[in-house]
Amino acid sequence: MLETSARLLALLSLLQSRPDWPGPELAERLGVSTRTIRNDIDRLRELGYPVDAARGPAGAYRLGAGAKLPPLLLDDEEAVAVAIGLRAGTGISGIRESSGRALAKLEQVLPHRLRRQVTAIHESTSKAPENNGENVEDPEVDAAVLTQIASAIRDREWFRFDYEAEPETANGDPPSATSAPSGRVLVEPYRLVSWRRRWYLVGRDPQSGAWSTYRADWIAPRAPTRRVFAPTPLPGLDYTGFVLRDVAFTGWKEHVRITVFAPAEEVLSRINATVGVVESVDENRCVLVTGGDSLEIIAVYIGMLGLDFEVTRPPALVDHLAALGHRYLRAVGKDVP
Repeated sequence: MLETSARLLALLSLLQSRPDWPGPELAERLGVSTRTIRNDIDRLRELGYPVDAARGPAGAYRLGAGAKLPPLLLDDEEAVAVAIGLRAGTGISGIRESSGRALAKLEQVLPHRLRRQVTAIHESTSKAPENNGENVEDPEVDAAVLTQIASAIRDREWFRFDYEAEPETANGDPPSATSAPSGRVLVEPYRLVSWRRRWYLVGRDPQSGAWSTYRADWIAPRAPTRRVFAPTPLPGLDYTGFVLRDVAFTGWKEHVRITVFAPAEEVLSRINATVGVVESVDENRCVLVTGGDSLEIIAVYIGMLGLDFEVTRPPALVDHLAALGHRYLRAVGKDVP
């Protein structure tokens, strides 16, 4: 039988590992009587840990939410995994400092053998840049913003915020039906979607019922509304697909419409249908609607189609493609006309 102090730590660890524990099961795991478990639960409560108890045949103990955070008890593999995860960088501003504080606290209590493992992994590895596909910096989202959005989704409360969308591009194309303009916004929040190091909120206008996608890094939350709504889920429940299709129209700094000299089916077979919209013109031509956060990235993507295409606007993309074409010709020793 474990000594009292060791048994209390073991009991606390079990209570943290899953939501509900029947008293007889705890007694069996710790090799004591159910009366001892009741006494140990009382000791934990005296130490400030809120342990709830449900009576009856289906009764069980549960570690409740309290005013202070109880010590987190981890086994060796869990402790190493958490330490390595805290060392990893994130794209969410506000996390780095708190991650550093948490890591410092964890490393202070790690046994020497585990601290050596964590240090060895850290010192013997290098982290390459995550964003190696674009020539623009990743946007950063304040962790507090994500927390407020997630809380509104969890509590099914209307979410009010100011939205600062990127200004319209110079190509003059009209926005899609789900375009979200700048201004004061009130939505029913349904889902946060993370894609390509960006965060998006899928929301529904409570008045019109229209669905929209909002870039989280363009959101400035206002005071909570405390108004609960009855959910009306997105038809098909494909929130991720909705975001990807919407981003193809409205989620980029630059948007383009490209005439491709190939059937729509051929173009669709070469791209992910959720990140570009293909409109058939005739059996030999179609229009690809897509975008990116820079014209250089768009030029790379459309070049990877491996099909002939024509771009007439925006003028800046036309000029960039011309310069790129000349550069490629010079690269193979061809005269530039």
